[in-house]
Amino acid sequence: MAAEEGVIIDENTSLFKLGWPVFIQLLLTMCIGYVDTFMLSRYSKTAVGGISNASQILSFLTLAFSVISSATGIIVAQYIGAKVKERLSQIYTVSVLFNLSVSVVISIILLVFTKQLFTIMQVPHSMMPDAISYLRIVGGFVFVEAAFDTFYQIFRSNGMTKIGMYISIGINLLNIAGNYLFLYGPLSYLNLGVKGVAISSAFSKCSALLMAVIYFAVKVEGNISFRYLKPFPTDILKKLLKIGIPTAGENISYNVAQLVILMIVNTMGEAAINAKAYCSILSNFAYLFSASAAMATAIVVGHAVGANKEDFAFRRVRKTLWVAVIISFGIAFTSFIISPFTLRLFTDSADIIKLGQKVMLICIFLEFGRTANLVIINSLKSAGDVKFPTYLGMASMWGVSVLIGYLLGIVSDMGLVGIWIAMAMDEILRGIMVYIRWMNGKWRGKKVV
Repeated sequence: MAAEEGVIIDENTSLFKLGWPVFIQLLLTMCIGYVDTFMLSRYSKTAVGGISNASQILSFLTLAFSVISSATGIIVAQYIGAKVKERLSQIYTVSVLFNLSVSVVISIILLVFTKQLFTIMQVPHSMMPDAISYLRIVGGFVFVEAAFDTFYQIFRSNGMTKIGMYISIGINLLNIAGNYLFLYGPLSYLNLGVKGVAISSAFSKCSALLMAVIYFAVKVEGNISFRYLKPFPTDILKKLLKIGIPTAGENISYNVAQLVILMIVNTMGEAAINAKAYCSILSNFAYLFSASAAMATAIVVGHAVGANKEDFAFRRVRKTLWVAVIISFGIAFTSFIISPFTLRLFTDSADIIKLGQKVMLICIFLEFGRTANLVIINSLKSAGDVKFPTYLGMASMWGVSVLIGYLLGIVSDMGLVGIWIAMAMDEILRGIMVYIRWMNGKWRGKKVV
């Protein structure tokens, strides 16, 4: 049987077979927000910065339910690797229902305190209406994204990486069609603009959840039912929180740091805000290969550690790392070379294009560290070593990205270029530290099963 059917993954499992659907899925997931940005860049320049700020808030607040979903992926992978499947249905049930409960609270917060959040972030007045409209609509459906994220972790840890790809293809087509209808098509007469794009995004995410529920019922061994909560499996929830809180801690720290950095950038003017939005889009394409390789490797590591095959996990991570570094560097270098042309897809402003080219040059160096972080940190977490990446991330992100970013960007008046130099320094420093951690083997013996 193939890994796509959810069997134990071993030494013969092809990383390419696991990784290429993840690559497509990540690309398409990323494209949902980027399609919104691209289509709106031709509709309204202020809308781009508004959505960029709204997306940053959404990314941060949705981390609350990543605590459980990330832990679900780790535990399920190790349980399957150890051939302990009798409690998987309880894990699935607790994960989905807990995340739904948390995300409903988040949705209410976003609806009630929208304007206050953007005021704290110092969003320019011209961008405020679009940012508020987008966040209230998309944020009101955060609970849908929370449930889908949990299902996706379940699929991935079972080795069913193609499911995420199939769903991403469907929702991207829906999102593009919806954007066109509201911005340029038959519904453009409604003049909804950003609101129309937000409605399209929310509808596509609801469709994604529906498809995930259907796939789960048909493909996954196990089910979700309230009967698994009687008596309530307190031990499972405790284990999910024990692993999930530090696992998500690094991501939470990163996103809080990015919010602070965005607040700093917001003081630099509209050109810097939009240049950051465009360069973030272009630079993220460079990391897609590394991220997909990292996630595929993490699946293998989780199964291997659960099956007491740590030596195999060690070799697989080291091999994946060097391949990912070479390829991601090539993509980043190519992105810099063609940036004068790709930036023009978003804007005709000579100032923004010139600034964006400088940022894309720095991204070449940033990718070295980011690739190591993606591959090794995901593997450390899958092996059960969840605290070290969190503590390291908090220290480096705030001490380097934020502090040095402020000193270079504001105090030294280097602007957005100074911010990006600091972020590259942060990624490289953490990359070196986690590489040492993996090589010295301190992650061994920390499995959760």
